[in-house]
Amino acid sequence: MAFFVYILKCSDGSFYTGHTDNLEQRIGQHQNGYYKGYTYKRRPVECVWSENFSTRYEALEAEKRIKGWTRAKKQALIEGDWELLSLLAKNHRDRR
Repeated sequence: MAFFVYILKCSDGSFYTGHTDNLEQRIGQHQNGYYKGYTYKRRPVECVWSENFSTRYEALEAEKRIKGWTRAKKQALIEGDWELLSLLAKNHRDRR
């Protein structure tokens, strides 16, 4: 069974990150207001990135990690800009 981490772009331009074992169903649930959480008042939503993992644990860990990222870092991931993503990660480590 595959598990997915996904990023939705909300109607207000913000990003929402989650994980699931059924990506199509989960996006539909966000879209139709099934969840009364973050995305409910920010519909419609659009899936702008997803990646699959072999275990729920790996997906959950990736979700937690991405949720802690800056908007710029999430945008670099969405765009597949690995050079910028690496630079942003290094800059974050240097500020500690």
